[in-house]
Amino acid sequence: MQSVFPQKTTESFFKPSDSLYKKRQNTVFLSEAIVASAALIGLNQVWYADYPQSHFHFINDNSEWLQMDKMGHFYSSYHLGRAGAELLHWSGASKKSQLLYGAPLGFAFLTAVEVLDGFSSEWGASAGDVIANASGTALYVSQELIWKEQRIIPKFSFHTTSYAPYRPDVLGSSLSEQILKDYNGQTYWLSTNLYSFSKGSKIPKWLNLALGYGANGMLTGNNSSTGLIQDEKAIRYRQFYLSLDVDLSKIETKSHFLKTIFSVLNTIKIPAPTIEYSAHGGFQFHSFYF
Repeated sequence: MQSVFPQKTTESFFKPSDSLYKKRQNTVFLSEAIVASAALIGLNQVWYADYPQSHFHFINDNSEWLQMDKMGHFYSSYHLGRAGAELLHWSGASKKSQLLYGAPLGFAFLTAVEVLDGFSSEWGASAGDVIANASGTALYVSQELIWKEQRIIPKFSFHTTSYAPYRPDVLGSSLSEQILKDYNGQTYWLSTNLYSFSKGSKIPKWLNLALGYGANGMLTGNNSSTGLIQDEKAIRYRQFYLSLDVDLSKIETKSHFLKTIFSVLNTIKIPAPTIEYSAHGGFQFHSFYF
């Protein structure tokens, strides 16, 4: 009995409430406010404090990093909003409340970061970033309104590259930094659930087809790599991918704890055989790509 009790307690905690549980809802709002405030304060101290402040201004960085940074904004806004909506679902809030107060979480937080950029003389607010943030939120909300489920999920994968050692201050000196900064190793995916578009078929409910976008040869945000590297690695080019994936949310289980774990892991593209195309290298097949 002692081993069963903790398991039941865990399951009851992760199980969404059947009706509005105000204590849970208040906990969600308070926790989000505290975490977001702490993150913004910490970001201001770590990232912006060493640079002078200026009047609020915009910059046009839409051509930099072959738009990989914009993909990151799109991805982050979607999943922060999805988390906000799912937390309100856990509290028993209505679908309307989830979409009104949960889904915009990513857009609100990333817009606040954009404001910090706008007051920094080193950077500046980016209209392109704001549009990418809005697009990520819109993808989540529109699917809930049209299909009442998420059929197309942005995902992320990363592999280390040979570029970071050339500019570790920009592309990262450690693995954790490179995951965030080395756009050469990042791939962003739109992972589409096949069964959702052909319900009643024999396609496994968890099987996805993923379209990916990446870029390579980038040592700076723009085309200038003079003096940094002199060989063909300095050639910047886009990469497009086609691969299989798994929608972990479609794996059937009665465990609400496992459903929560699957929801968190569903932000990451699983390694799988992949076809790549780029203008630089043509078609390539990867038996195992991440």
